[in-house]
Amino acid sequence: MIIHLPSLWAGVIDFITWLLIHVFVSLSISKMRPDSFNPDSWLYKERRWENNGRFYNKFFMIKKWKGFLPDGAAVSKSGFRKKRLGNNDAAYIRRFILETCRAELTHWVIFVFAIVFFIWNDWWIGLIMIGYAIVVNIPCVITQRYNRIRLRRVYETRSLTASNNTQIVAGSKRVFRNDE
Repeated sequence: MIIHLPSLWAGVIDFITWLLIHVFVSLSISKMRPDSFNPDSWLYKERRWENNGRFYNKFFMIKKWKGFLPDGAAVSKSGFRKKRLGNNDAAYIRRFILETCRAELTHWVIFVFAIVFFIWNDWWIGLIMIGYAIVVNIPCVITQRYNRIRLRRVYETRSLTASNNTQIVAGSKRVFRNDE
């Protein structure tokens, strides 16, 4: 603890700070253009251990609870809703994939901000704040990753059947071109 505050004030500041972090990070990342996100980049690419999303089903039983998570786009008129697949054409699915990247980044950045709570809280309260960040953000990250894996398979299928304007190299998971 760098700054000592009475417990009541620390609690009020904790609440307000989390609210501001959520709003500021969400608004900031929502201003980024969808093409700023590359699903093939290090942060977003599918890992071998994810096993086509099976890891999330086996260890987290994601299908049982992901529908209960709120869709952050519901609070913004311009937000891209990710609760349900609204269309099944390749362009829409591609946008949906990019939006899962946006949502994942939002939750990772919010999670990282948990460290600031050590400034005015005792170490054990700081750990509680990290616990809160885990409980609130990690299920959302898991859901975005799981959905992106599934959507990429749909995108590959739609792109192949709809047109040949997407470059798919045999044995490669790269399905996005920079000129799209």
